[in-house]
This record gives sequence, C-alpha cells and structure tokens, in this order.
Amino acid sequence: MSQFHATPHALAMKDPYKTLGVGKSASASEIKKAYYGLAKKYHPDTNKDPSAKDKFAEIQQSYEVLSDPQKKEQYDQFGAAGFDPSGGAHPGGGDPFGGAGHPFSGFGGQGGFGANVNFEDLFSAFTGGRGGPFGGGGGRGGRSPFGHQILVGENIEVQTTITFMEAAKGTSKTITIRPMVQCGSCSGSGVKPGTQRTGCKTCGGTGTQVHFMAGGIQMASTCGTCKGSGNVAPKGSDCRTCSGNGVVRERKTINVDIPAGIEDGMRLRLDGEGDAPETGSGVEPGTQTQRGDLYVFVHVQADSKFKRSGSDILYTASIPLTTALLGGEVTVPTLDGQVNIKIGTGTNTGDKITLAGMGMKKLASRRNNTGDLKVEFRVSMPKYLSANQRTIVEMLADEMDDKTAKRIMNVKKSGPSLNPASSPGEATKDDDPETHRHEGFLKSIWHNLTNHPAHKAGQESSTGDTDDKKKDDGTK
Repeated sequence: MSQFHATPHALAMKDPYKTLGVGKSASASEIKKAYYGLAKKYHPDTNKDPSAKDKFAEIQQSYEVLSDPQKKEQYDQFGAAGFDPSGGAHPGGGDPFGGAGHPFSGFGGQGGFGANVNFEDLFSAFTGGRGGPFGGGGGRGGRSPFGHQILVGENIEVQTTITFMEAAKGTSKTITIRPMVQCGSCSGSGVKPGTQRTGCKTCGGTGTQVHFMAGGIQMASTCGTCKGSGNVAPKGSDCRTCSGNGVVRERKTINVDIPAGIEDGMRLRLDGEGDAPETGSGVEPGTQTQRGDLYVFVHVQADSKFKRSGSDILYTASIPLTTALLGGEVTVPTLDGQVNIKIGTGTNTGDKITLAGMGMKKLASRRNNTGDLKVEFRVSMPKYLSANQRTIVEMLADEMDDKTAKRIMNVKKSGPSLNPASSPGEATKDDDPETHRHEGFLKSIWHNLTNHPAHKAGQESSTGDTDDKKKDDGTK
C-alpha cells in the first residue's frame, strides 16, 4: 500500500461537509457510508489519476473531523479556525489518538490516516473480504466494509474413519462435537439479566490508557480495567453460567455427508459449525459475531482386495499356470460386483488389462466422470508336483524341445536315442518293447501320441499273448 502524509489542519483545512458530499444534519452512518464510497473511488492504489493522492488525503482529513463528535462540534462552532497547527483541539478523554483509539491520528499535530480510519476497513472495502489482511485464525476479529466489527470464533477439527467402499460410493457419518455456543442465561452479554455495563472510568470509555514519557512522548496501551471495550460490568454482576464469557460448551451431534471419490487425508469444511466467539467482558455491546468452521478430516481404511491411485483402482488377479498357457476366463471383483474377463494365451505375470469407467468417481469432474479398474495378472506357479503332473510337464518339455528342463520321470520322445553317448545303432532300455508292457497310464498315452516303435511293438506283443491265451482256453 502506498504511503501518504497528511497536511496540518490549519494549513489545508477545507469544508469537510462539501468534501464528503453530506449535509450538516447527516447521521454518523451516512457520513461513514459517504467516506467509504469516496475513499474507494480515490484510493491511489486503484485510481491512477495524479490528483487522487491529494483528494484521498482531503477525504481522510474530512472524515477524521466529522467522525469524531467532539471535533465535529468544534468545527460546527469555530470552523477551520478551531484547529490549530499543533493539533491542540482534542479536549477531554486523555486519548492521544483523538478519542478513537487509532495509532495514526493526532500524532505530532498531523492528521495521519484519521481518527476513525482502520486499515482493515479499507482492505475489506477494496477487496470485498470479510476481514482485514490481518484476520484469520480462531478468535479473530474483522470488520465489514462499513466499519462494523466482526468477532469470529475458533475452528473445530475432528477426524472420522470410513471404509474403502464407503469412499467409493459416498456415505454419511454422525459426528459428536462440543462447540462453544451463546450462553442462554445472559444471551451472550456476560452479565446477569437486568444488569447493564457502564462506561469505564479508568480510560473514560476510550478503551486505551495514555502513558507520558520523557521528552513529551506519549504511549498508549489497552485499558486493563475494561480490556479495551470501554465498558465495565458492575461488581458481582457476571453471569454465573458462563462466568462472564458469554459462551458455554454444549454437546451437539451433526450428520456429515461424505462425497463419493474422497481420498484418505482429505478434509471437509462445514461453515459456521465451529465455536462461537466470547462476547462477555472486553467486547463492545452490539458487536457482530460469527461462528468458526468445523473441519472434518477423513481417513479411508485400506482394502484387502483393491489399491488406489487417484481415481483409478488397482487389482491383482492370480491365475493358474495352465490358464496362463492355454488362455481362458477368470472372475474379478469390481465396485459393483463381479465380472468375467478373458485371458489371452501365453499371459505372463505383470500383464495388465484396463476396465474403463469402473474406478472411483472424480471429485472435481463436471461430467461425473470416473476412473478405471486396472487388473494386473500374476501367474501362480505350483511349488510341488505329483507324479502325474510332473510326467505331463516333462512331456510338454519334450514336445517344446526344452533341453534345459530337469527330467526324472524317464519320459522320452520317440525317434533316435536322446543319449549322445549311445551310437546311432545301439538300442537302449526304452527301445525294449518289454519295458512298455507294464508302463503307467500317462506314459502309455504319451507313447501312443508320439508313435513310439517299442511301445507299439509291446502293445502288439501283449495283444498276441492275450489272443493265444484265449485260444488255449477254447481248446480246453
């Protein structure tokens, strides 16, 4: 904000009524409203006209006079002559700030920013904020654009826990809090019914005390008796229910709607569900109040099946080795039930498939969009194999010409001997038809599929023996 230096009253005093455009019979609220309108119009930060700075200083000076009842009466009686260059026309009250408690008025005989000018008022008027640049936080005070002080209560923070599915679908939670609320016994005044506060005699109702130091320096501090309010309650008149604070704690239960798609660690704000500010001692009667806010921090529990990445859901599907090799169909869970998905032949661990639109709802989406369900496959490898299973796998290894696989079931593919130490014409044990006559079921099938010569000869021999036995039985 630009800095301005006011001109001494006696050197540049103009008719404050004309400057603000009001009549002598204008009320305090009309004067204040006119001042804020002109101050906003001619403030150098918003008005780049070279003359705006001087015009703004005149507006400040005029409002300083007309906003103070004593100064206004003095001007009405004596005009500009009633204000000397030393700023001595500040009778009564003992307030070096012109009776208004502002640290930039009446200092060293200079007008400063005016007796009743508040930086937070100007900031609010120019920005439309509900408080000044120094507002915020619990127990804070702000001002409306028309100078009405606003006391804001403390915020309340609570936490609630929901399940993964509740986060996906949305839910409602009941939360119990104990906020500060207005005292019902005294209606927030802090004093017993029928009792009224009176002006503080210590500070003359100004809310500040003046301290004189060496060299003519004057220092002011908040009045310790009235705590800056300018009013005090008669002794023993404090409300017993709230101990004079104007507020009490009260148990309250509220329902909080949690939207679908919320993530772990997010928070929800419920306006005006926090603490009410203290309105007892130290607060001017009639001060506007505003309750703080309630912040609900949401914790989402982990799910046993799903994981989350933003609005996308991740699921790992385990499939058997045979399904991975041959392809097939598996069932996977979703947020809305189960679905069947097809598995391609030769699927490996780490392969993924995306089911579009089956994820979490996107919170900030205007079109009610949702994320995706991403399924990752993991091939389940058996740690132990039965004899039959191992025989089949060894057969598959032979069929796929896998020379690195370990073999212990003595299953060999038909054709020339696989033993490199044997000569091409040398017969092995597997070439003996007799060894195939009593072999296992799986081996027999394998040898049939591969047309093993010795197995075929063994079968013929076995068939011949059976026929001979039948003939012998018929002869007998």
